[in-house]
Amino acid sequence: MTNSRKHIVIVGPAHPLRGGLATYNERLARELQKEHQVTLLTFSLQYPNFLFPGESQYSNDPIPNDLTIDVQLNSINPLNWLLTGKKYAKIAPDLIIFRYWMPFFAPCFGTFARQVKKNGHTRIIAITDNIIPHEKHFYDTPFSRYFLGCLDGAVTMSEKVLSDLKEHFPNTPAAKNCSYHPHPLYDNFGDKSPRAEACQRLNLDPNKQYILFFGFIRKYKGLDWLLQAYLKVADSLPNVDLLVAGEFYEDSAPYLDIINASSHASRIHLHTHFIPNSAVADYFSVADLVAQPYKSATQSGVSQIAYHFEVPMLITNVGGLPELVPHGQAGWVAEPNIESISDGLISVFSEGYLPGIKSQLPILKKQFSWESMVVRLLRVSGIRYQVSGFRTRDERLETRD
Repeated sequence: MTNSRKHIVIVGPAHPLRGGLATYNERLARELQKEHQVTLLTFSLQYPNFLFPGESQYSNDPIPNDLTIDVQLNSINPLNWLLTGKKYAKIAPDLIIFRYWMPFFAPCFGTFARQVKKNGHTRIIAITDNIIPHEKHFYDTPFSRYFLGCLDGAVTMSEKVLSDLKEHFPNTPAAKNCSYHPHPLYDNFGDKSPRAEACQRLNLDPNKQYILFFGFIRKYKGLDWLLQAYLKVADSLPNVDLLVAGEFYEDSAPYLDIINASSHASRIHLHTHFIPNSAVADYFSVADLVAQPYKSATQSGVSQIAYHFEVPMLITNVGGLPELVPHGQAGWVAEPNIESISDGLISVFSEGYLPGIKSQLPILKKQFSWESMVVRLLRVSGIRYQVSGFRTRDERLETRD
């Protein structure tokens, strides 16, 4: 890619905050930095502690010395929104990219953006994870309308969110200049570890096969369905255990009740703490199948970690998941119910399904490039650019916008 150097600001979680959003934003910053000056504007306060469902909002990882991170935004302080907006209006970056994943942040983001736009120079777009949130609140629609109304454009990471944006907010500038690009690969966790070594570090039996549920545990992600589906077929899969890796973001009691009532409780391995980036490779190195039994979804970063490590997936037919994981190619698509998930587990492990899927994943994952995501973002922003030497997924998707 060759183009004049721009100053681009990414607004959203970044170090010292932790989690998939911070990981994504930092990875995007590194891709943009190949041609541009990039600043990550993150939160001094993301959530008040009483609203945060996990153990900690903060990372133990060292400060990334290759990134410029401004820890400034306070999500609940309107004076901060105004002052930070005025600061960035004076800085006058060429482009601001918001990471928009829930309406709670819309007042902060929308007020900040309106201050910046007073400079008459900065273009403002958003990467929208969700438009209609998984867990609904009375303020979702007015808050989102307030934020989306100040954008110059938006890129969604699933066609479902693209459809939601156009259907529910058709008169906003974001809906009139919006585009779809799938979630790029999480390729920043390194290579696979030797399986025996990873099993030893995780205290797992290397002679077993493992179904991996990975990520924060919330109701919409369907871990309760997976537990019940697995326990229905555990007798038929004597060499397959279930590994749950991720922090509870809600009451753990209902899940533990399902496990403790079963005679197969010892075959369900609970690593229910926050999984640091340094340990991600081990979990995907021992996994034979990544299960995403979601009750609702738009897209999923877990799928993109599985693609990177070339691990087959079992997903449910909800939201944008089947766009990312085509049935019979990258994994198994089950209907969103316990019976279909249990049938899928049997089919995957008992019918020789895994080797064929594994052979296709190295080819399929090539479509999810960060370079293509950058091209799409710049196109929506209206910033002039040139691309040389490759044909991007962005160009192949052009007729689908």
